[in-house]
Amino acid sequence: MHDPANLDEKLRIEDLRSFNILDTPAEQAYDDVVSLASYICDTPIALISLVDEDRQWFKARQGLSAMETPRGQAFCAHAIVEPDKVLEVPDALLDARFLDNPLVTGDPGIRFYAGAPLLTPSGAALGTVCVIDRVPRKLTERQSLALQALSRQVVQLLALRRANAELELVAKAQTLRQQQLENHQRRIEELNQDLQEQTLTDPLTALKNRRAFDTLLANEFARSQRSKSPLCLLMVDADHFKAYNDAFGHVAGDQALMFIALAIKSQARAYDHVARYGGEEFCVILPDTKLNEALLVAERIREAIKGIIGLRRPMTGSIGVAYSEGVNSPKRLVELADNAMYLAKQGGRDRVELFLPPI
Repeated sequence: MHDPANLDEKLRIEDLRSFNILDTPAEQAYDDVVSLASYICDTPIALISLVDEDRQWFKARQGLSAMETPRGQAFCAHAIVEPDKVLEVPDALLDARFLDNPLVTGDPGIRFYAGAPLLTPSGAALGTVCVIDRVPRKLTERQSLALQALSRQVVQLLALRRANAELELVAKAQTLRQQQLENHQRRIEELNQDLQEQTLTDPLTALKNRRAFDTLLANEFARSQRSKSPLCLLMVDADHFKAYNDAFGHVAGDQALMFIALAIKSQARAYDHVARYGGEEFCVILPDTKLNEALLVAERIREAIKGIIGLRRPMTGSIGVAYSEGVNSPKRLVELADNAMYLAKQGGRDRVELFLPPI
């Protein structure tokens, strides 16, 4: 006879506790198992017994009123020592292990016992599906195989129950997180309405907003005219942003805009001005910048957007470049950059285009 103490009892108990099954209310699926076991084996008593540290507790029972018994009296504590086979005791009064057991000498008067261990994939025997009679007897081979099949079904039920519980926890956490994100989104939208009238910073991306952009461009254009220095403007549009927003939601869309803003900012020079022009469009004012230099900056920004990590799916940008030479107003410079950006979109997106006014 194997000594149960030789089992890695600590790991077995941890495995048992991981199912959160002990002391739970009755459930029909488990009650059905003991009904089948009793019927198949033709016994008045059938149990699903789980062997805890100092007790055996019955998840389901038929023909027995007790909810648990001390572990020291448990037949099942012996059964889990040899988890690969059914423990069968034809006559407990003839078995030295059980002849003076209170469950044999007193209520319920066990004479026959057969238990199929509940064996998890990790190798832990949690307890048994067992059948009990008050008269000596033996199982047939088919009954023994059926008892083992039922024990496997119980392990599947336990695993499914645990998986469902874990999914419920994940679902609750996701719901809470979604509520938090939606609340956060609402706060951002409310603040956005107020702050856009009072500040020069876009609240979502922390870039300059449209109002600030108009002022900055007017100042830089005037300085460029006075000093005869070159001025370039980039118009950056996030490709297929509406489809991204529709697919993943406004929260994910806002996060994408923040990533794009960071990507543009990372390639801008210290004296450049990066602004969110509106929606998914961004502008970069490039003071004292020749056209060939502006095209290089635009290409770096395009590559940076394409290489963003952390989006739900990759995004690209279409970038238009405008040059101040021959341009008579900031508004016209914006129109040229906007035309160039649309050329980039018409040309297949994820590209840089230049729009020069006709001479």
